[in-house]
Amino acid sequence: MKELETERLILREIKMEDHQRIYDLFSNEELTRYYGQDPLTSMAQAKQLIESFSTLQTEKRGMRWAIVSKVFNEVIGTIGFHNWNSRHKRAEIGYEIHPAYWRRGYAAEAVKTVNKYGFDELQLNRIGAIVFLNNDASNSLLRKLGFVQEGILHDYMMQGGNAYDTYVYSLRRNDAK
Repeated sequence: MKELETERLILREIKMEDHQRIYDLFSNEELTRYYGQDPLTSMAQAKQLIESFSTLQTEKRGMRWAIVSKVFNEVIGTIGFHNWNSRHKRAEIGYEIHPAYWRRGYAAEAVKTVNKYGFDELQLNRIGAIVFLNNDASNSLLRKLGFVQEGILHDYMMQGGNAYDTYVYSLRRNDAK
């Protein structure tokens, strides 16, 4: 997996030694509220999540980068592609930033960089995104970056034992900013 860099961020492979920070991210209820996954409750789950990110890459079904702040020199989130289909030239993007770093433009910076990598290096024609209806920040970010809302998927994600509707978005190569 290629390391990517922006003005303020380094996007790099998630390593097993990141397990504490991955736990800090994915055990945070505010962060996982719109993730479609219940918060982690053990370090073993964090290590298992890191292994699942690695398996995505190995099986060529996706890839996940650690988002590292150059200023704070720590992992502040993750970003990547899942449901990657090279034959059909499409993937879905997913990302999260620790709430302590929200509203600083880090997500936009990372998403733009990963989108560019997807179109230029992976030769994707379409990048999709699935977002909870009430995740205002993510819905706003995707629209700002040129993603088109295509519709609603009813009862598509489970969170805390409840089914939630989601928006489905796409950004196509020819529409990318």
